Amino acid sequence: MYPALQSASLTVAAFVRHRLESDPVLSAFFDPASGGTLIVSINNPQEMSEAHQEGVSLWMYRLIRDADRLNQPNTRLNGRESRFPSLPLRLHYLVTPFVRAGSPNSAELEQRILGKVMQTFHDHPRFRGGDLEGDLSGSGQEFQVSLESLPLEDIARVWNALNQPYQLSVSYEAAVVNIDSELIESVAPVQSAEPVSAVIVGGGAL
Repeated sequence: MYPALQSASLTVAAFVRHRLESDPVLSAFFDPASGGTLIVSINNPQEMSEAHQEGVSLWMYRLIRDADRLNQPNTRLNGRESRFPSLPLRLHYLVTPFVRAGSPNSAELEQRILGKVMQTFHDHPRFRGGDLEGDLSGSGQEFQVSLESLPLEDIARVWNALNQPYQLSVSYEAAVVNIDSELIESVAPVQSAEPVSAVIVGGGAL
């Protein structure tokens, strides 16, 4: 399914949002029922700033193919059809707590928010089943989120591309998210199968 990228982002954002809204301290900032106005967004920090939004940016800034899964065989759909292999991807997210400068204790709040997000992914790195949102909901897909140790200059380049001053942020990788192929090919049905018998001797077969 081609909406897998969007659905993976929505899955991660929804889970983080729930954890922030249910935190005893941070719920006052994120839970609308408690008067919270901070949000969890998949927009980048610049877009959030332009929209006058604060909270957490979970921005997919990069994606690459997973080289270990490029030679997967076709998936047999039935006796006469098979689907071409999926496109396996690794998604890279820049996680940035975003509270406007000048807000009371903004730096402390940003660090507390980031700590909660990192705790969330540490305690719940695998997303599957009931975690999945969007078009992934009800599917058998699953992916794992892990912290990336990027050099400071790599993250600084991302901020330079945004034309924004560097902010406290960390990078996470979500792997592997599959985009299913639409290509179906006809295959010849199995006409017959011949059983093969052997005698196991000393752990081998004769």
